[in-house]
Amino acid sequence: MWWRQRARRGAQGLPEERAGPQPGSPRAGRPAVPTRLAAVQPRRPAIDSGQQPGAPRTGDVPPAAPSAPGLPAGLAAWLAAFQPEDAPLLAARQRSREVGVPAVDEATGAALRVLATVCDARHAVELGTGAGVSTLWLVRGLHKDGVLTSIDAEPEHQRLAKLSLAEAGTPSGRVRLIAGRALDVLPRLSDGGYDLVVCDAVPAEGVDYLPAALRLLRTGGVVAFVGALAGGRVGDPSARDPEVVAARELARAVREEPRLVPAVLPVGAGLLIGVKVEPPPS
Repeated sequence: MWWRQRARRGAQGLPEERAGPQPGSPRAGRPAVPTRLAAVQPRRPAIDSGQQPGAPRTGDVPPAAPSAPGLPAGLAAWLAAFQPEDAPLLAARQRSREVGVPAVDEATGAALRVLATVCDARHAVELGTGAGVSTLWLVRGLHKDGVLTSIDAEPEHQRLAKLSLAEAGTPSGRVRLIAGRALDVLPRLSDGGYDLVVCDAVPAEGVDYLPAALRLLRTGGVVAFVGALAGGRVGDPSARDPEVVAARELARAVREEPRLVPAVLPVGAGLLIGVKVEPPPS
């Protein structure tokens, strides 16, 4: 099953050094942003009786295959078709391929958009901008006045993300791009001022991102870690490489954190999430 995509064009916002409301007021002090939401909702795939299953239309950029290991080819193709991406998302994905930066698959992108929507996120943080694939998915799930702060250590990644956001017609002020290492930038963001924190930067630093995310989140906010399954090897007792060890340590930390209600979603490369709650009384 395949679909056609439509492109929209527009402008994209600039970074600020400090983002979010002041401490003690999770919803206060939100940056002024346009009220118009320019999210382009992906179209549902249509059945084309003249199209062979799994074959892209001529001139189309094929969607990325889901990253979840062990999926039958037919199911992987069905999932990709169920999470259609429009032209700006496909262009951002192509930029990711060209520079060799990983990008979330369609299913993970859709899950991130759902999380942002469920949170009614007005303020969100993304660690790892890449070429803007996950950035576009996230901004489409934000509240109509929501702002996404996206952090990446590579200036080239953010340059590409700006192109992706402009091509998608993302209004100025909806996304603030901050260049720098995540662990260096996070201390400059406001305590308790965010509804959603998505971590997709350096896997080995996941355990270090967790306390920062807990500080930034309001009660009821959500933290999400992309790549939680470590390529499907997280459950293999014989796997001892640094990526797998880091994934297991992060999963343990999230599961044992009393301020989080945890879950692992087996979409894409795995999505480890936690909802911040008040800690139980001692």
